[in-house]
Amino acid sequence: MLVASSKGGVGKTTIATHLAAQAALDGLRTALVDADPQGSATRWAQRRAGLESAVLPLDGTRRKAWRRMLPEDTQRVVIDAAAGAMAEDLDAFLEIADVALVPVQPSMLDIEATVPFLDSLARHPRVRRGELRVGLVANRLRPWTQASQQALDLLARWPYPLAAQLRDSQAYVMLTALGKSMFDYHSQQIREHQADWQPLLKWVRR
Repeated sequence: MLVASSKGGVGKTTIATHLAAQAALDGLRTALVDADPQGSATRWAQRRAGLESAVLPLDGTRRKAWRRMLPEDTQRVVIDAAAGAMAEDLDAFLEIADVALVPVQPSMLDIEATVPFLDSLARHPRVRRGELRVGLVANRLRPWTQASQQALDLLARWPYPLAAQLRDSQAYVMLTALGKSMFDYHSQQIREHQADWQPLLKWVRR
């Protein structure tokens, strides 16, 4: 699966690392392809290396070179695309991904900045033929605010399904720095955040 957006700072790496962690915790041999030159996803995977649910980081900045390093027994691949990349820059990933997830933050600036990226995705042959599913992830929501509600109303009218609504939390920042995820813990507070992810996991597995 590919997590991508031309807009920086929307939580792309956080979503990619959480999806990778969840797959690994489910017992799947998981690889995380880091196509962002910043290398944040790679550093997250390195911090997680000592866990039983470790995730294999692969350098995806050279387009297809990472595929030569992918173990044959890999069961799940999550790709964290480079910030600022449009669909034409992601063709090598779009040709093999089964789903593409596009994080969007609840502000008009973020939503408007995402439209050109979605337009570029719509022109890709696999998207046009219905072979590649595209889903939106509303990220860093504050459900009690009017801005978040207005953003959700607008996203609901877009031609791509809203696969998940993830609420804002500083816990994501802390967990990423530790090489962990919300799925690594079982407290009541964490379970509320885990529940936010269930629609997304269900959509991805569909």
